Amino acid sequence: MPNRVRVKICGITRLEDARAAVAAGADALGFVLYPPSPRYIAPAAAAALMRALPPFVTPVALFVDPTVEEVRALLALAPHALLQFHGSESDAFCAQFGQPWIKALAVGPETDLEAAIAAHPGAAGLLLDAWHPQLKGGTGDCFDWTRFPRDHGQPLILAGGLAPDNVAEAVRLTRPYAVDVSGGVEAVEADGTVRKGIKDAERIKAFISATTAGVTSR
Repeated sequence: MPNRVRVKICGITRLEDARAAVAAGADALGFVLYPPSPRYIAPAAAAALMRALPPFVTPVALFVDPTVEEVRALLALAPHALLQFHGSESDAFCAQFGQPWIKALAVGPETDLEAAIAAHPGAAGLLLDAWHPQLKGGTGDCFDWTRFPRDHGQPLILAGGLAPDNVAEAVRLTRPYAVDVSGGVEAVEADGTVRKGIKDAERIKAFISATTAGVTSR
């Protein structure tokens, strides 16, 4: 079991949410540069938030099948960003920017995980998320955690349907390098409606605390 599991809070759209995540101990913050997403943030706005982050908190720029020009435009504004690709990008496409990058893999019932992982040898890390026929991440769904590869050579990141009430068990079962959450730490209206793109500072704190509890549990 790792001594520590890193935490990425994804779907950041506001400075106050970025500050809350940093204060709670997040290791990385994700910014969704995919216009169809309800958590989309424009590149200039994302870059401004990235520049506001303190040292040792990693800004992550999330793309879904972008053009080369879109990625280069973001890097011109935020050259220190870690790239994350959520579409059908090849290893060669992801590697051409000269930046560390993460590749997200959608885990469905028929997914050959070993083959999918092997197809991206250049990735700094691989993010395993729940498969959905239309959505590219942010589904709120979990996949079968027993399929998560244990003791893998590459850093593997667990995502998909994580929240303060289940992340400790997820960490205990999968032993990931890191966990990634978006919807599970968002604000909820009185009627139960999730405010996508708006984070809840208390839920972020609870999520990070539960992640730590999962590491220490046996």
